[in-house]
Amino acid sequence: MTERSFETLLYTVEDGVATITLNRPEKMNAFTTRMRDDLIAAFDATDADDAVRAVIVTGAGKAFCAGADLSAGGKTFDYAERRDEAREAARVGDTYRDGGGMVTLRIFRSLKPVIGAINGAAVGIGVTMQLAMDIRMASTAARFGFVFARRGITPEAASTWFLPRLVGIQTALEWCYTGRVFDAQEAHRERLVRSLHAPDELLPAARALAREIADNTAPVAVTLARQMMWRMAGADDPMRAHRVDSRAIQSRGRSADVREGVGAFLEKRPAKFPDRVSSDLPDFFPWWDELPFE
Repeated sequence: MTERSFETLLYTVEDGVATITLNRPEKMNAFTTRMRDDLIAAFDATDADDAVRAVIVTGAGKAFCAGADLSAGGKTFDYAERRDEAREAARVGDTYRDGGGMVTLRIFRSLKPVIGAINGAAVGIGVTMQLAMDIRMASTAARFGFVFARRGITPEAASTWFLPRLVGIQTALEWCYTGRVFDAQEAHRERLVRSLHAPDELLPAARALAREIADNTAPVAVTLARQMMWRMAGADDPMRAHRVDSRAIQSRGRSADVREGVGAFLEKRPAKFPDRVSSDLPDFFPWWDELPFE
């Protein structure tokens, strides 16, 4: 097992699975600018490490993330008033980039699949940061809340793009209009989370899913599939998907991975895929700035 040191996170890699644990348990893992930067750096690390085949994100202690750290009181969300080095780094002209959005967009760009293991309270940024994760699994003790209107602010972390795509516009608006905190059963019923687990069974279940990915699939194919699915969520026509699909299937079709995958199937043995995300992504990746059909 390998570990890396972050001020607000625990980070380990074991058997192909990276586990990122929000680690301010005495503050219910409340989100700070330091945590913002640590999370972005952690996903930079998982992308760069070919040993990482899947990523799990969870929280230390009884909470996943209780939202923004409100210790600054009414000035918490007044970026101009609370100028510091970390916030100034996110300044673009007269606007300060939303820190939660910087995190969700980084997760959105991840080259590895991301599983949220939501172990407890998840409100504000604690729930919106999950929306760019591919699969969310929750403890039966988890609680969720898009509480922004109850604090006088608006949804953040690009949640106005992600949330309606996951649960539909009606549910997304109800949760944001009321700002109420709801239980894991409602989150599961409305398809915010994939499955519910007893608290002590949550991480083992998340690791089992991560292991299924790590043990059986080609990493480059998974990276491409992840970005193809997410990028097409906002496409205006299926032709855009067809253009990317055509390039991807042709590129992968001549790869060493496909020869190994087909050979392993025919020979009834586990595949050992040779291609690596760090070196073997196709030359058209990333494709989303331009989509010529060749």
